[in-house]
Amino acid sequence: MEKKSPSLFNLAVIVGALGYFVDVYDLLLFSIIRIPSLKSLGLSQEAVDRTNILNIQMIGLLLGGIIWGILGDKKGRLKVLFASIILYSLGSIANGFVHNVTQYTIVRFLTGLGLAGELGAGITLVSEIMPKEKRGLATSLVAGIGLSGAVFAYFIKVRFGSSPEGWRTCYFIGGALGFLLLFLRIGILESGMYKSIEDKAVRKGAFITLFTNGKRFKKYSTAILIALPNWFVIGILITFSNKFASIMKVRDPIDPGKGIMVAYVAISVGDVLIGFISQWLKSRKASLWIFNIITVIGVVWFFNLQDAAGSTVYWVCAILGFGTGFWAMFVTMAAEQFGTNIRATVATTVPNMARGSLALVALLFNSLIPSQGYFKAGWVTGIIVFAIAFLALALTEETYGKELNYIEA
Repeated sequence: MEKKSPSLFNLAVIVGALGYFVDVYDLLLFSIIRIPSLKSLGLSQEAVDRTNILNIQMIGLLLGGIIWGILGDKKGRLKVLFASIILYSLGSIANGFVHNVTQYTIVRFLTGLGLAGELGAGITLVSEIMPKEKRGLATSLVAGIGLSGAVFAYFIKVRFGSSPEGWRTCYFIGGALGFLLLFLRIGILESGMYKSIEDKAVRKGAFITLFTNGKRFKKYSTAILIALPNWFVIGILITFSNKFASIMKVRDPIDPGKGIMVAYVAISVGDVLIGFISQWLKSRKASLWIFNIITVIGVVWFFNLQDAAGSTVYWVCAILGFGTGFWAMFVTMAAEQFGTNIRATVATTVPNMARGSLALVALLFNSLIPSQGYFKAGWVTGIIVFAIAFLALALTEETYGKELNYIEA
């Protein structure tokens, strides 16, 4: 009797999607309530501007990506998926109890460690249990549903963030959502591909081997670099959209928080749609080229908003968000390029390395401001970022329909 193909909405896909939903909720929540939460702890605006909590959280994400990735290959995808959910859920609740900046910094670091493992483990598990014909659709659903957590964070902040201590409630909600996920664990099985090598004498999770072989390093580095436009768009253009709008004399005040919310709604739509486009074209790379072209159109429009209405800025944020809605596809392609014994390491470190790339993009942007001015520094940074990302995409191998049941030598 022929074995039934897993449903697109099987429990692993649902848990992966909801886990990423809570992951994104927490990450964006901190950015949204950072200022009111720090002022509630007694900091002045000047002191708030000097805090480095976001950088410490990013260090947690980078370290966590490596740690969880290695454990995902050594101990199993399922164990890492739920261990990371437990850690960031506890971290989210602990955020609601902090009473000084030192405590806040430590807890954000630990939360970052936990948040680093969920997406990579989820994408790896889903990629390995789904048939190759449905793989892209399933991982796109994980990211599409998950990224809507940013929208949920915005509305939770609007609902509870008006009171001086309301930010604590926002964190408690995130922690509660994480623990609710654990009840869905019953019935999820470990990846059969991983179980087939679990007890074999195979080198698993060897992170260093990604740098000791030229071909492997090329695949790994290009997998990271193709996501640079995402963080340029979100971390520079939309985050500082109010400043760019002021320079371009946009007629209405711009709220970057609203811009991020609008962008993430569009990102969620894009992340689901790209799975169907990839399926229709039978090509991961072709779908990524299409979405990058849409992003470029959005960027060109963004830098030509002189004297525009505020509503136009938010429409551009939506176009930019939709164009960068290839988060799941980029992580899926990374997972598909490597063998079962190192796949979780790659799929977990790649998105966190890409997140960390924002620091380098911001460094480039800020270094150009003194000589080029704020506006010109923005579009020059964009040209450099897209040139690097397009080269990386051109050098990336096509992975649509690739069989994943093999060992990385």
